[in-house]
Amino acid sequence: MNKRQLGSSNLHISEIGLGCMTLGTEQQKATEIIDRALDSGINYLDTADLYNFGTNEEIVGKALKGRRDEVVLGTKVGNHFDAQKEDWFWDPSKAYIKEGVKESLRRLQTDYIDLYQLHGGTIDDPIDETIEAFDELVQEGVVRYYGISSIRPNVIRQFVEKSNIVSVMMQYSLFDRRPEEEVLDLLHENQISVLARGPLAKGMLSDKGMEKVEEKAQNGYLTHSYEEIKNMVHSLQEHTGQNRTLQALALQYVLGHPAVASAVFGASSVEQLEKNVSMLDAPSLSEDLYKTLQEQTRPIVYQKHR
Repeated sequence: MNKRQLGSSNLHISEIGLGCMTLGTEQQKATEIIDRALDSGINYLDTADLYNFGTNEEIVGKALKGRRDEVVLGTKVGNHFDAQKEDWFWDPSKAYIKEGVKESLRRLQTDYIDLYQLHGGTIDDPIDETIEAFDELVQEGVVRYYGISSIRPNVIRQFVEKSNIVSVMMQYSLFDRRPEEEVLDLLHENQISVLARGPLAKGMLSDKGMEKVEEKAQNGYLTHSYEEIKNMVHSLQEHTGQNRTLQALALQYVLGHPAVASAVFGASSVEQLEKNVSMLDAPSLSEDLYKTLQEQTRPIVYQKHR
């Protein structure tokens, strides 16, 4: 498994990472998925305190017993939640971040977090206060590096300018090429890496592509119409075959930009994980094919979520 440097940090993470949100709540099943991921060479695991109201972190923590040193572990904070009421509100305050990290460390059964990320944010947040909290956690040694999880260009620019973030997690796929327009080059120039989430576009960029289009895109997807999505899946399937699945093609595409450190996908079964890991056996993506994929999909821009 190839590894890429995460921004200006000394962390090197696998080109594909495991997003833990879809692991479910059965410990044994989740542990099997995580073990298979680590055995395949994946070393980046991404969770968040909000997933299953803390349960996901607990499951990941138990699954990593005895294997913590094999993993670059990322989690997130900012959604102030009440597990009993299953309710939350946005809270990027310094007080909540510094309280939240203690709870995440306890649930994950670890004494440090490799990558602590702000889980969202708007331009109206107290950004300076948020940054101060993360900087202090790094100084205290409980967090090695920090980043943000955001698709908002205006928010991203503020953090690029004011903070020491090493990464931005954002949605990026062949069906959501918004980051290409105004974010990817900016981050690359500032030595900040992208963690691409949703690289398979809700499964529409997988071997079950058409089935998922019927399920997920009857009313379109982002600014793409249902017909457009269907036609794009058909076009992209022309480049698949024995040695390359549609998910391999989709993962290779997002990894084509030098700003991207890892394509982070979710898996709810070992079988699903292995289908995504099969990209390792696919031939590398040529420059010509990369350009063809761009021609067969449509770039879109951020209209909302600024």
